[in-house]
Amino acid sequence: MNSDKRAFLKFGILSAAALAGFNQLLKVSPHHFNEAITRKLFGARQLAPVFPRERAAEPKENGMIGLDEEIDPTTWRLQLETPGQPNRTMTLDEIKAFPKVEMTTELMCIEGWSEIVNWGGTSLSHIIPTNAPDYLSLATPDKTYYVGLDLESALHPQTLLVWEMNGQPLTPEHGAPLRLVIPVKYGIKNIKRIGTIAFLTQRPADYWAERGYDWYSAL
Repeated sequence: MNSDKRAFLKFGILSAAALAGFNQLLKVSPHHFNEAITRKLFGARQLAPVFPRERAAEPKENGMIGLDEEIDPTTWRLQLETPGQPNRTMTLDEIKAFPKVEMTTELMCIEGWSEIVNWGGTSLSHIIPTNAPDYLSLATPDKTYYVGLDLESALHPQTLLVWEMNGQPLTPEHGAPLRLVIPVKYGIKNIKRIGTIAFLTQRPADYWAERGYDWYSAL
C-alpha cells in the first residue's frame, strides 16, 4: 500500500470515529448532560466566593410562595422522610444543636439582582442519613413551593440549613424558622420555611423546573 492510500485509509477511519462520537453526543439528553457536569463540579467541592462580613446587607423579599400562613416557631417541626424508615421530626432546637456555621456569600436571583448576605446555620449534611439515595425533595409546610436537589449538591460544604441572617433571627419574609442556603445555585433553589425533606431514589419535582427553568439552576 502506497503512502497516499494509507493516508486516505487513516482519514477514513478517523472520520468514522469522529462521526460515531458525534452521534453518541446527540443521544445525550440535556438533563443527563447537566447532571454529569453538576455531579463532577459538586463532587469536586467547588466553593462559591465568600466576602467580608461588613459587606452584608438585607436582600429583597422575593419568593413568597409557601409563606402565606402564619407559623409558630415553637410548634414548627422539620419532617424527614427516608425510604424504608419511619418518618421522623426535628425541632429547631435539635437542629441548632449541630455545629453552627457562619458564611457571607452572594445570593443571586434569576431576575438579575444579587446581594451579599451573612448566614448562620448548620450544614445540611448533618441530617442526611448514611447511604442516602441520590435525590432530596424540600417543601414548604403547605407544599406549595418545593425544590429538588441531587445528593452531591446537598452534601456540598456550603449548603446550609439557616436560622439567622446578618446576625439576626430570620424573619417570616426571609424564611423563618428554617430555610436553605446553597450559594452555588440561584435563589430559586434557596427554599424558605422548609417543612419537609424527603430522600428519594428518583429525581423529584421542582417548582421552577416545571415552569421551564433548569432543574439544577447552578451558577
